Amino acid sequence: MESLNEVWAHLTTAQQDPPGWAVLLSALAALVIVSSTTSWQLSRGLITIAHEGGHALAAVLTRRKLQGIRLHSDTSGVTLTRGRPTGPGMILTALSGYIAPSLLGLGGAWLVSQGYITLLLWAMLVLLAGMLLMIRNLFGVVALLSTGGAVFALSWFAPDEVQSVCAHLVVWFLLFGGVRPIVELQRKRRDGRARDSDADQLARLTFLPGGFYVFFFLLVAGVSLAAGTALMAPWPPDLGLG
Repeated sequence: MESLNEVWAHLTTAQQDPPGWAVLLSALAALVIVSSTTSWQLSRGLITIAHEGGHALAAVLTRRKLQGIRLHSDTSGVTLTRGRPTGPGMILTALSGYIAPSLLGLGGAWLVSQGYITLLLWAMLVLLAGMLLMIRNLFGVVALLSTGGAVFALSWFAPDEVQSVCAHLVVWFLLFGGVRPIVELQRKRRDGRARDSDADQLARLTFLPGGFYVFFFLLVAGVSLAAGTALMAPWPPDLGLG
């Protein structure tokens, strides 16, 4: 019991915030990664992990049978569930994918704003481990193990200052990266290349059009980005130059 208390105390010990310039620089770096075509293609798989994790968590919470998750080298993914093909459970499962990265980013923004860097990193490890149990293809296993290994190495070996800056970078990436796939989705829908997208599946499950769900996804992503920015980079920014 004493060891568990020590672990919990370690996880919940607040770390010092990085200087304001480091927070702003991490935000700029994340924005560049998401905006650049090349870096986005290399990093987009991390958003896919969050997306499919959102589907999987919603399925479990609504008591659908989670059959497995597949992550592909083209940064796409699929979450397989079994249960009623209609109804609230199916709707919430389909609804959760595109908003998951942004909501994870918002939760992460609150944690880093409170200094709970270690808790954030270990929460990420727990979520990745849970997904690993449901992965059903080799590329997905490699992707999760690589991501989890990087997070573990950061939490175990990196100095507190490095952990804090990297945690901010990850959270900014989730917040910015949660927006771009929604914009890409609408472009594909406009060109008729996304007839089986989450938005269109939701349109078939409900009386609302697919465009409404794209707007909803964007609304959640935009509010999360605004709230996360307020939490991590309050105005006026303290650049730590004084």
